[in-house]
Amino acid sequence: MMASAGKSAAFFDVDNTITRGSTLFFLGRGMYQRGFFTKRDISTFVLANLRYRLTGTENPEEIAKYQNAACEFIKGHNVKEIETIGLEIYDEYVSPALWQGAIEIANQHLAKGEEVWLVTATPLDMAKLIAERLGFTGALGTKAEANNGIYTGKLIGNLLHGKEKSIAISQLAAERNLDLTKCSAYSDSHHDIPLLETVGNPAAINPDTLLQIRAIRDGWPIHDFRRARILKATFGPILARFAALAALASPRRSGKRT
Repeated sequence: MMASAGKSAAFFDVDNTITRGSTLFFLGRGMYQRGFFTKRDISTFVLANLRYRLTGTENPEEIAKYQNAACEFIKGHNVKEIETIGLEIYDEYVSPALWQGAIEIANQHLAKGEEVWLVTATPLDMAKLIAERLGFTGALGTKAEANNGIYTGKLIGNLLHGKEKSIAISQLAAERNLDLTKCSAYSDSHHDIPLLETVGNPAAINPDTLLQIRAIRDGWPIHDFRRARILKATFGPILARFAALAALASPRRSGKRT
């Protein structure tokens, strides 16, 4: 932990915390639509992604399969070309999938003069793009190796997952004089409990079952924007009908003779 004189920051996971769904899947979908690979390629990634999310942090074999499938997305492609496509994919898929409630929480931290960082297994270049578009301080992500401007399909270091996120923000705190006891962190997944335990103010956003149990046990704040969205979708039309009936039942004043 840093000394108490350090600054504070907020760290946000991305998939299902900031966005509804996987940003890497959005990237793959956009690349598939642009003819970069086949349906079989994207099916392989979807299967690896699903197994990775179901098996958790204790299965390095499944994590390795996910990691390898993710690397294949950009292997052999030009870095600048992928950056350009990333901008288009942000507008097409990422922006419409943002959880506005999560963005509002992040903006509250910014308004208090705190740094806001994304911490995600998503490739660093995509994570940085999202952070820049949202006006955040920066991003920590999985680093993809490039040689002469071409992605090699290999990683630099480890997939930013589980305990790796805790290590990454601890290193960032040392570099930027952040006091982790003053910092906040947000995630939807129990995979990120090591990240949440590293800060003084952990919180859950759209938590999975295991994270929700932990958050309730330890009194961590829980923000569930899925519930608000479901309630709005369910009761919004009903309320609209009541409002319409009320309007019809009220006396018409326009044109009324006195």
